Amino acid sequence: MCFLRLQEEERLLLYIKGLPQVLLSRVQFLREALLLPALANRDEKVIGGLACLMSEIGQVAPGLIAEASSEAVVLAEALLSCVAFPSEDWEIADSTVQFWCSLASYILSPELEKVNHRKAVEDMFSPVFLALLDDILLRAQVDESTFDDGGGAADIPDSLTHFRTNLEELFVYICQLLGSSSFVQKLFAGRWASTDLPISWKEVEACMFALNMVAKQILQDSHPFDFSLIMQLVTMLSSGPLEELSGFMCFVYRSVADVVGSYSKWISSYPSNIRPLLLFLASGITQPLCACSCSSALRKLCEDASSIIHESSNLEILIWIGEGLDRRLRPLEEDEEVVSAITIILNSVPNREMKKNSLGRLLFSSYVAIEKLIDSDSEHLSRQNPAAHTQALHFASRGLHRMGTVFSHLSVSSSPEDDAILALLGLFWPLLEKLFRSAHMENSNLSIAACRALSQAFQSSGQHFLMLLPKVLDCLSMNFLSFQSHDCFVRTAAVVIEEFGHREEYGPLFISTFERFTSAASITALNSSYICDQEPDLVEAYTTFTSTFVRCCPKEVVAAAGSLLEASFQKAAICCTAMHRGLLCHTCQVS
Repeated sequence: MCFLRLQEEERLLLYIKGLPQVLLSRVQFLREALLLPALANRDEKVIGGLACLMSEIGQVAPGLIAEASSEAVVLAEALLSCVAFPSEDWEIADSTVQFWCSLASYILSPELEKVNHRKAVEDMFSPVFLALLDDILLRAQVDESTFDDGGGAADIPDSLTHFRTNLEELFVYICQLLGSSSFVQKLFAGRWASTDLPISWKEVEACMFALNMVAKQILQDSHPFDFSLIMQLVTMLSSGPLEELSGFMCFVYRSVADVVGSYSKWISSYPSNIRPLLLFLASGITQPLCACSCSSALRKLCEDASSIIHESSNLEILIWIGEGLDRRLRPLEEDEEVVSAITIILNSVPNREMKKNSLGRLLFSSYVAIEKLIDSDSEHLSRQNPAAHTQALHFASRGLHRMGTVFSHLSVSSSPEDDAILALLGLFWPLLEKLFRSAHMENSNLSIAACRALSQAFQSSGQHFLMLLPKVLDCLSMNFLSFQSHDCFVRTAAVVIEEFGHREEYGPLFISTFERFTSAASITALNSSYICDQEPDLVEAYTTFTSTFVRCCPKEVVAAAGSLLEASFQKAAICCTAMHRGLLCHTCQVS
């Protein structure tokens, strides 16, 4: 009985293995009897069901489809008609994506190369994938009506968003099959590229979307293409009044900016492109919908063309962008991209006076915001005008964030008289010291921003802080004792030890700082795994400081801090059982 059952299971398995071949032989019937009538009647349930069935056949047996039999060709054509079907949602087209990816992957696979069959299969299916590219570009278009021209808000259907997200792999496969040159040529062959016809902006956006998706592949193939059409779009989009840049046009703007960023190395190789690109990105940064893409593209452009952009006229545009940041409060990430871009260019400015003046202009509003906060009475202002106090804290934190970003990208000159960092530090530290010694440090966002700026200043130009070490560590340790929930002070002290721990003459200073941290009530309270679990950030910060102390300080200094390390190891034994991410046991491993 068991033997008979086993035979039946094997027979069923063989039947299932042969099922794709059986179904493939019936595709012609399915297409004519079911699919074509459903397409004519716009019966989306039938179309969707058949699309899923035919896609499954191809995914299970891509090699069968790659044989390019008449049935396989019928299947491919049937699925193309499903992709092109103008449904109100995108689930039908989306359901076929994995079929096309599986087929393309098989055609490009080493197995097909071994049997010297790939060229014939590629030639057979190239027209199919060309037609597919046309269809998915059409289906990936975003309708202009989905945008509110007033505020620029988008209401893109979720199924379209999901479909576009899933297209990256397929676009790359099509690019590999057709070749990057043919792929780009196909994108630029649309009606939008004709000077005799009105521009279809939704077609432009879809093509830019696809071009950005395959950027890595095209750059890898090293076949630069003609960017004149891209530059025409750049000029057209940025030449109009800013008031007209809203709604769907911002969405188009964003896609073009993504392309500029992805191909910045190639597109910036033509010096005549630089100024139009800077003006294009400067305009885009002012619009919320495309600000992120434009900020990122600006940084990439400045990285790739720093030797060209540092000309005074271009530098003026960059500083103008930087000076306008406070008028448009954007996420810190976007702010950082812009400041990074400008600082990268300032690094390459040969005229040191121009560099210092430009830095001053870039950071002027930051200094003003911090000075204004320092001069205010925190308690009085927060009580009398909470909104104004919150705004003052916000602008000061943002200013500190910009300063830190400048420090992280500004290179130290080998010539002391040409060192822009030295001039910057001359203004930075006195201001920061006043801030550290003020009651404003109670605000966690402000203290984090101040510590970040100080850490980045140390990491970029630590040698200039050597004489200031006692003041710096005193500010950090005293602030931690005052505001023990702010572990950023301990983390920043670890950065200081990382930079200067090897200086034995400062050993007593490092030990006294270690002692202050260890004596803090919050650190002393770390006497059970439960408490360690409640304070993971604090444990991690103290761990980092302790391990940095052990790793960077001379052994004589470490030996002199024996009692402090013993206390740390006792806490490590407790915290080893904690579940958080910053276990003090790392200290034991380092020691």
